Amino acid sequence: MPEKTSPLEQIKLSSRLLRGSIDDELRDGSDHFSRDNVQLLKHHGTYQQDDRDARALAKTQGKRHSFLIRTRVPGGRLSSAQLMAELDLCDELATGTLRITSRQSLQLHGVLKTNLKHVLKRINEVQLTTLGACGDVNRNVMCCPAPNASPVHDQLQELAQQLAQHFTPRTTAYREIWLIDPETGDRQSVANDDQPVEDEPLYGRTYLPRKFKIGIGFPDDNCIDIHTHDLGLLALVESDELVGFNLLVGGGMGMTPANKNTFPALGMKFAFVPPDQVIDVAQAIIEVQRDFGNRADRKLARMKYLVRQMGLETFRDKVQQYLGRQLEPARDIDVHDTCDHLGWHQQRDGAWYYGLSIENGRIADHPDCQLKAAIRAICRQLAPGIRLTAYQKLLFTGIADSDRGTLEELLHQHQVPLASELSVVRKWSMACVALPTCGLAITESERALPGVIDALETVLQQLGLTQERLTVRMTGCPNGCVRPYNADIGFVGRAKGRYTVLLGGNILGTRLTFIYQDRVSEADLVPVLAPLLAYFQQGREANESFGDFCSRKGVDDLRAWAESFQSEGNAKDDD
Repeated sequence: MPEKTSPLEQIKLSSRLLRGSIDDELRDGSDHFSRDNVQLLKHHGTYQQDDRDARALAKTQGKRHSFLIRTRVPGGRLSSAQLMAELDLCDELATGTLRITSRQSLQLHGVLKTNLKHVLKRINEVQLTTLGACGDVNRNVMCCPAPNASPVHDQLQELAQQLAQHFTPRTTAYREIWLIDPETGDRQSVANDDQPVEDEPLYGRTYLPRKFKIGIGFPDDNCIDIHTHDLGLLALVESDELVGFNLLVGGGMGMTPANKNTFPALGMKFAFVPPDQVIDVAQAIIEVQRDFGNRADRKLARMKYLVRQMGLETFRDKVQQYLGRQLEPARDIDVHDTCDHLGWHQQRDGAWYYGLSIENGRIADHPDCQLKAAIRAICRQLAPGIRLTAYQKLLFTGIADSDRGTLEELLHQHQVPLASELSVVRKWSMACVALPTCGLAITESERALPGVIDALETVLQQLGLTQERLTVRMTGCPNGCVRPYNADIGFVGRAKGRYTVLLGGNILGTRLTFIYQDRVSEADLVPVLAPLLAYFQQGREANESFGDFCSRKGVDDLRAWAESFQSEGNAKDDD
């Protein structure tokens, strides 16, 4: 380990491969864990949080601690029974809601410390896990979720499972702490510091410098935002055969505005790899990040910084050294389309899948829309396969043609709108959780974006732009969990109740945004956009998207137009 390392590196080093004293603190009677164990718990798939809406009471009553639990779901693939088990847990031991993340995972919120072990054990009982969903390891492997669409789709889904398994941490701490019954299990060896612990052959005792993300997608369907991953695998398909993958390296969304050395980045073309070499090459890339990534400053620890510090050629040379062979140059392919997978789509086996739009991924029941009850009813009656998307949506798969009407009727009975009944902009919108649970949130996101979309729908209707594919993404802080830095429109929390407005990305995810206006209040977000949408409606080129238009015009031109638009409006008001 380098001489200078961040405090978290020391915590990992002394943790005995992620054990720490978590097991002891589970029984200490408090509602929270110590600082060091809070960091270790992330590797087990859980974050300690508190209700920030209740912090006013915390001054007299103390913080109300609870836990987020994230289930790893490679490729977003699970069964009806597994989804029902998660829904049961959200009702019995969480907040009553379940959330689909922008990385095709599931999250429970509000789990109390006293219930942690029970919840994790039940998740594992249905052959799911939270190990590797968080922490300084390879996170959930993403993949295009379209089921049975082609043999290559199935191959990519299988590869996602293989990658997830290969890069799962090997420590038995997870099993010992969460899955062994203390009444009958052998806990002596867990508590005895003198006993040797098993090896982590890939990660080592300090794991990675930061999280690592892998995504697998298609040039004609970039539904997983492949350029935003540390490692992207872009499938090359010829005559319905998988030829190999263009590897993209160095993507990542997070940044710290006060630190000019941090930035969002898109993955760069790195190499072409045949299908049977993917896991070996991915491991060599992770090993280089493990050994050369920044362990002194976690703000600069993602692989995107290492790639740019080394330079792409030097990074490639180092990977080839670890791999023991040369890599082929990347092929001349890139993404050129994407799909939201909503509504009805036929599978190649003759069955159908239905893509259900879930606003910001929150599965909940409300008086005017019983979404959770509808999903339960569909799972009980039709037992479909389940796929989660990178847009926080849900696919019901393997639906017989004779059951299509039944599925739609169950949605209508529970007042759940069909995909065809929602606006295009709402279907393509995403928000992170933010307040009240995320400790990093500066301002609202999930609770604010629906109202912003309401107002935006009105403007688009007035301008005749309701059919535009327009990606709108909001985050409560600059970490960028729902990828606002490559969307048509990004809103990033900057200060309490205020956002940075970003423009100029695109629905393909191949271009970064630029800052149009900073510290805009929530109430002014749509008024700030309205003149620009009018400008777009008047001056767009054929088939040009809003993001493309903003990128072509540039920030100075857009600001000048908006200023003249507002001046003209004020003059009319004076008349």
